Amino acid sequence: MISFEDIEEARARIRDLVFYSPCAMAETLSQQLDCEVFLKLENLQRTGSFKDRGSLNKMLQLDAAQKSSGVITASAGNHAQGVAFAARLCGIHATVVMPETTPLSKVNGTMEFGADVLLHGHSFDAAFDRAREIERERGLAFVHPFDDPQVMAGQGTIGLELLEQVPDLDMVLVPVGGGGLISGVACAIKSKRPEVRILGVEAERIPAMRGSVSAGCVEPAASASTLADGIAVARVGAHTFPIVRDLVDDIVTVPEDDIANAVMELLEREKTLSEGAGAVTFAALKSGRVPGTRGRKVVAIVSGGNIDMMTLSILLERGMKLDGRLLRLDVVVPDRPEGIADLAAVIANQRSKIIRISQVLGAAGVDLEEAVVELLVETRGSGHAAEIVAGIATAGMKLK
Repeated sequence: MISFEDIEEARARIRDLVFYSPCAMAETLSQQLDCEVFLKLENLQRTGSFKDRGSLNKMLQLDAAQKSSGVITASAGNHAQGVAFAARLCGIHATVVMPETTPLSKVNGTMEFGADVLLHGHSFDAAFDRAREIERERGLAFVHPFDDPQVMAGQGTIGLELLEQVPDLDMVLVPVGGGGLISGVACAIKSKRPEVRILGVEAERIPAMRGSVSAGCVEPAASASTLADGIAVARVGAHTFPIVRDLVDDIVTVPEDDIANAVMELLEREKTLSEGAGAVTFAALKSGRVPGTRGRKVVAIVSGGNIDMMTLSILLERGMKLDGRLLRLDVVVPDRPEGIADLAAVIANQRSKIIRISQVLGAAGVDLEEAVVELLVETRGSGHAAEIVAGIATAGMKLK
């Protein structure tokens, strides 16, 4: 559906309008895996994701009548902002239909780029159907989030940059939702370096592309919620599927806990803010789900960094718990003035810090003269957590 020449032309078209994003080495992960891991930081694009590329390539090729009428799309996040940004640069009016459940930060981000936002329905599918209705009613040009050859070619410009930034690369990991990004990247790289392995990474809860490739045709997956909401696509593209089927070497999936941990590690160790969808490639590498990396040069595309602060705080807490650095305990203490103080002293003696503490009186399963203290404690890791639990037991207290 797209050629290497299409991608080269897209690059010439959008070169001065998008950021030539860095491809930095991930030192810690490289040491752990005994290979060279590079992070292609598309989270640094103007709107916080790679979506600027495809949207710009699409809109710059509209004819005068289409530009005059305006464009419309449906999205719950990154694509919405990419279309709004591209439309503003091109002087085109944009309408974006978003689900009513879209976080306010994403709605505001889209409106700040000058697009009209219409909230409709409680799912992407409902917003998508409404956008297609408005397209027909008003005669607008539709900018598909992924299933459009011009959009795919724009995303493929990332592959051209990778061939320049890591010319001897061996493997590229790409987040997969509907397939627009990976189809463009695979076409660009395989055209020049067919021996390079291209691997897709999906959220384990909604592996639509992997299921479709296994079935040999586009096979819808069951809709599901995931921390990687940016790639939570139940039906992959008719244009993207054959390219992925023919050019992508493998598709792996990652569970929710690995995604949460990856967001935390990217921020803490690599100083990179990523959303869940952008972190799935790092998650796949970190959890050992990608074979054959030893001694190789591996690029992981961090596709976006648009994550609201509440979600980020939840992900960080979840990631720290999984890493053994946050310990949640329910401790039974005597219901007397010194009960909580004695427990706090035990925690202090273990050189730990209490993050949250609350007391529950009359809790089920304990005596009337006892109370349950709920604690969230910061630790240095799983070993330290075990020492804290042992210290509580030594002090004569019990866990509920």
